Amino acid sequence: MEQVIDLGFKARPWQFEALSQLKRFSVLIVHRGGGKTLAAVMKLIDSGLRCQVPDGRFAYVAPELKQAKTAAWTYLCHYARKLPRHQVNETELWVQLPNGARIRIFGADDPDSLRGQHLNGIVLDEVAQMKPYVWGEVLLPALAARNGWALFIGTPKGTNLLSETYFKAEANPAWFAHRYTVADTNVFTEAELAVIRSNQTDQQWRQEYLCDFDASSIETLISIDLVRKAMGRHLAEAVYNSEPKVLGVDVALGGGDLTAIQPRQGLVAFAPNVINEKDPHQIGDIVAHTIDVFKPDAVFVDDSGGYGSGVVSRLRGLNYSAIVNPVQFGWTALDERYVNRAAEMWWKIKLWLEAGGSLPNDQRYLLELTSRQCDYKNARGKLALETKDQMRARGIKSPDIADALALTFAAPVAVQNRLINNLPAQLAHVYSATLGGAYSADWNAVANATQPRQDYDPWDRALGKPASG
Repeated sequence: MEQVIDLGFKARPWQFEALSQLKRFSVLIVHRGGGKTLAAVMKLIDSGLRCQVPDGRFAYVAPELKQAKTAAWTYLCHYARKLPRHQVNETELWVQLPNGARIRIFGADDPDSLRGQHLNGIVLDEVAQMKPYVWGEVLLPALAARNGWALFIGTPKGTNLLSETYFKAEANPAWFAHRYTVADTNVFTEAELAVIRSNQTDQQWRQEYLCDFDASSIETLISIDLVRKAMGRHLAEAVYNSEPKVLGVDVALGGGDLTAIQPRQGLVAFAPNVINEKDPHQIGDIVAHTIDVFKPDAVFVDDSGGYGSGVVSRLRGLNYSAIVNPVQFGWTALDERYVNRAAEMWWKIKLWLEAGGSLPNDQRYLLELTSRQCDYKNARGKLALETKDQMRARGIKSPDIADALALTFAAPVAVQNRLINNLPAQLAHVYSATLGGAYSADWNAVANATQPRQDYDPWDRALGKPASG
């Protein structure tokens, strides 16, 4: 016989709606003070009580153990103590329910404490502050043995594990993903919202209460919104077929990074070839094959740290010297407004996107292009990018594909065997201005020459295959 126990929790409409729609993997983006942590704790208690396997195990994980205790432990103890035959362990921070299922509090700052666990369900709170590897290397394996569920909750804070997971979940019907702003939850009165709004900057308001991922990237060079608009955008062939073809090669010889080969022609970036290869001769051979297929006018190979030297040597040995150019991200910029060539190349990506650039419908562009932060805080007051070490310290991996795209803007490229004079005058102006550091705001390449189509793959045409769709 089923027993009903009133724990005293009355779900708000948004909490009831969200909790009733959760799937095995779910992501809830909720504004600050919206009640997401309480809803997640009640999900843990409900799942624990419904667990029919012996020794059920559930976990609540926050970025730090101290933070987890502050955010969730009080809630967990308050509601669990209304159950008969419950147990509470203040030292190990777990609560045992009447059926033997146990809910424990963890901090992601001590991932070793989570290794070897076999979990039926897990809540990850304030995911934006967690290192990405904690999910993939520690928590996901802990769920696998029991086919456990996971609920990610948080408020936007730039490009990180939360944004990466949310964007992937949006595109995956097996996941549930939803955002709840202050307009959706009705947690605050109009008077309270007015006080909050008057004491925050526009960026803070949009990030914390409107759950705007783009607003949270105030120090990010390229906005999420700009990349999302470019992904899957279809440009008519006439827009780009008279432009120079350029190939960017970001070389990685291990350490977890991958080599990315990025073709681009004018406003169209074709699908990249990303390879895990440590032999520079093998990489050179793959690049040579790409050259034969794509027939670029110039190839820019990353030679920062000397990693690309072997690739350049191999290509020159194969008689591609005329078009192969080594590039170092630390070189002096062509324009004095930038600290180095890297900052200049990334800025040109931004201008290219603003001019109507087209990206493949690939989530990796969204994650990598929006992950790089910038500032003008150096002594010369010039645009500078954060270093790779600084990115790794934030838990952000090397943007291999984005760097390969940046390399296609390393230097001006002359058109070979194609007539630039065939370009429409307005398009020629836009592209020329983009390379020079500015772009025309009075001509919209997208509005005048595009037809949105999500399945469009411009690389099909470069390979001589008919475009799909």
